[in-house]
Amino acid sequence: MSADFSHLKALQTAQDQRKILDLFAADPDRADRFSAQADGLLFDYSKTNLDEDQRSGLIALLDETGVGAKRDAMFEGSAINDTEGRAVLHTALRNLDGDDVMVDGKGVMKSVRHTLARMDDFADRVRRGDITSSADTPFEDVVNIGIGGSDLGPVMAYEALKPYADGPRCHFVSNVDGAHIHDVLKGLNPLTTLVIVASKTFTTIETMTNAETAKSWLMKHVGKEGISSHFAALSTARDKTAAFGIDPDLVFGFEDWVGGRYSVWGPIGLPLMLAIGPQDFAQFLRGAQAMDQHFKTAPWDENLPALLALTGIWHNQVCGYATRAVLPYEQRLVRLPAYLQQLEMESNGKRVSMDGQELPYHSGPVVWGEPGTNGQHAFYQLIHQGTRVIPCEFMVGRYGHEASLKHHHELLVSNCLAQSEALLRGRTFEEARALMAAKGFEGDELDRQAHHRVFPGNRPTTTLAYDKLTPYVLGQIVALYEHRVFVEGVVLGINSFDQWGVELGKELAVALQPVLAGAQDGAGKDGSTLNLVKFLKV
Repeated sequence: MSADFSHLKALQTAQDQRKILDLFAADPDRADRFSAQADGLLFDYSKTNLDEDQRSGLIALLDETGVGAKRDAMFEGSAINDTEGRAVLHTALRNLDGDDVMVDGKGVMKSVRHTLARMDDFADRVRRGDITSSADTPFEDVVNIGIGGSDLGPVMAYEALKPYADGPRCHFVSNVDGAHIHDVLKGLNPLTTLVIVASKTFTTIETMTNAETAKSWLMKHVGKEGISSHFAALSTARDKTAAFGIDPDLVFGFEDWVGGRYSVWGPIGLPLMLAIGPQDFAQFLRGAQAMDQHFKTAPWDENLPALLALTGIWHNQVCGYATRAVLPYEQRLVRLPAYLQQLEMESNGKRVSMDGQELPYHSGPVVWGEPGTNGQHAFYQLIHQGTRVIPCEFMVGRYGHEASLKHHHELLVSNCLAQSEALLRGRTFEEARALMAAKGFEGDELDRQAHHRVFPGNRPTTTLAYDKLTPYVLGQIVALYEHRVFVEGVVLGINSFDQWGVELGKELAVALQPVLAGAQDGAGKDGSTLNLVKFLKV
């Protein structure tokens, strides 16, 4: 059942000109009452224009659209991805000590834990130097070849957890552009490099093209007989991995109930485990498991994924704000905005409801962002003084990892809090005029200069605060956003777990390759495409 937003839109229209600051003035406890905490995380959504009635209306949507029942069905292994007839059980990958989960009458946890134990053993032996290259030397570098969720998840987590990375250096190749794999491989020693090929079907064209290039690079140095010592695979297609030359003992598979963009918790996370070790990887899983438990048990008005989702729905579907900016004040979360782009836009970028009917409202927003303080010197101008309202989602930790650079972290946190305050308060024309008058401007020029320094303010923000970016906390954050996407999808009445929009371009690319190569004439192609082929053909 999809949502009816008419009541909420009426509430929003009635308060359209209200200042968020006035809500704080009317309620000294607003910051506490419009915040929620869970296991060390604080989610503050008080700097939005939500009041009690509007929040109650949003929470009512969760029951009206059956979010609780759908949530329970997901955790129980029901086939909630009904366009593909699959369960959605990435949560099982981090169910370290919970009950078994049934899919089609069969328990899955024994297999999940067996695969995790194999990963642990492999990672430990690589890190200790017990598994060596064809030259009998320890591996110093790991190259992960994947794309989409097989790349964005592990590279995001690896960058985030570099303070814990005491294993082989990890590198990531995703783009089929030859420049990507060329630039990664040129600085590496093939005799000490392990290549991981991440493709569930072992047919993803970008991944397999890059894998063949890596194989050719290695064969020049280790020979055909040495190849098997330098490759592992994250795939279920054991016949294809064997044909490629990968040792069956170094193939780690996962089920079709794990979607690519939700797969970092299992074998797709192997490069992260190699970097930080099985113990810290387990903490990453435990953080996510804790968020799963919170999502399953916390009441809606204290439930972080639900509240994060409802603020997003308020801003997008009710207020009509088309984008949201994710702004982590944590340099090591540099890849998180890109990761969330895929998680949210591939999941909820749909145009039809579960019953195949066109949606009567817009679906997911455009998600984008950059770490602070870099973004402040790039696009914050548009956020502060542009003509469109862009809700901002800040993230910041109490502590950094660099204790000797405490003053850097204090400046970082100060900037984060100042930006959300500035978006809230703004600057009036009168305030700007007084500033310019103090600088000596007069008359018409005084007014002109003042207008350029007005900030509308009243721009909504949320802040997610945490203690320190540890493996456990990163697990919490990623799982929080996964469940946020789930809640939004259920409320919107769409399937968040298929991605048919990815397919058409891939199919057409395969058909165009022989046209570019001159083997086919391109009959049936449009004039623009044929003209571009003519220009770009080598």
